[in-house]
Formats: sequence, structure tokens, C-alpha cells
Amino acid sequence: MIDRALWDSAVELQGFLEACQFQFCFIGGIAIQRWGEPRVTDDMDVTIIAGFGDESPLIRSILKRYQPRIPDASGFALHSRVLLLQDIAGHGIDISLGALPFEERVVMRSSLWGTPGSGSIRTCSAEDLIVLKAFASRPQDWLDVEKVIIRQGTRLDRSLIVEELKPLVELKEEPEILEQVERLFDRNERLDTRSE
Repeated sequence: MIDRALWDSAVELQGFLEACQFQFCFIGGIAIQRWGEPRVTDDMDVTIIAGFGDESPLIRSILKRYQPRIPDASGFALHSRVLLLQDIAGHGIDISLGALPFEERVVMRSSLWGTPGSGSIRTCSAEDLIVLKAFASRPQDWLDVEKVIIRQGTRLDRSLIVEELKPLVELKEEPEILEQVERLFDRNERLDTRSE
């Protein structure tokens, strides 16, 4: 579902981030290819641990390599904590400037994954992908969450997902997000039981 050029761009981006010695991992559509049902995507989402107050040097070093997608991308990133870029092929790159303890744990739990014919990239875990997607809570995110739960099944650490998601939804004041995740888990478990 991803063309070879995007895989190559992801591997190239990873090499650059590693050379800069950033702590990072791929999230979003790239990680869905690993943990959920592969679907069409033409951009890359990455979380980099930037901390609070240390963002500017990191932003400057990335902007020396990649083109911004919007005017004053640096100012936007400092305000919104997302750096909007593109590579020379025109693929979008959204870099989240992580600083929260949860984001640090996401990167800590990440692991390398061999992409189809291009090399290896570091993605977040399946559990953290569910948390990130559920927290975003857009229609496509919920489809992705369900596909990850179906594909990964009992390999998922459900208690970890609840533990990480609960304080986030409390902060967002949307407890229904956690309830929806629990319903998806319960429904999948019932389907698994029927198929045995």
C-alpha cells in the first residue's frame, strides 16, 4: 500500500535522524503498515523527543536538510509542537516535538522493523499506536485502532494501553475514548471465542 519511493524516503529520514542522534520513532500511517492492516499513505509521521525549551536547535538542524511545507514552519512548530516538512520527492513529513513522559516512553518502547526491500525503520509499539490513534479520535484513527486489535489479538498488552490512555483522556476530558477502546477489545475477544 506504500510505494517504494516512500519506504526509501522513510529509511533516508531515519538515517538522518540517527546521524543527528535524536531519540525518535515513526508513528501514524507508517506504523500502521507494521501493526494493522496496510493501507494507502503518502506521508511520514515521526515523534522526536525535543523536551521543553530545547526545540529551536533541533528545528534548525532539521530545516537544513528538509524543506518546510508552510511559511514560518519554525514558528508554527514552536507554537503547535509539530514541524511540517517535505522531502525532495514531495512526501509530507510531520514531526511531533515530544516532551511528555508518555512520548518518552513511546520512543523507549519502539523497535526496528524491516521494511519491504528498503531497510529497517524504528516504529512505535502496537500498544502505543493504539493509544496515539485513539487519542486523536478521528474516523480513520478508529478504523486503524480496530485493525490493529484484530491483527495483533492476544499479543497486545491491553493493561498497558489502558494505563497509558486513561490519564490522556482524562486530560482531554473525553472518557468515551477509553470506553470505545474497551468495546473494540471486548468485541474482538468475542469474535475470537466464536471462531475457536
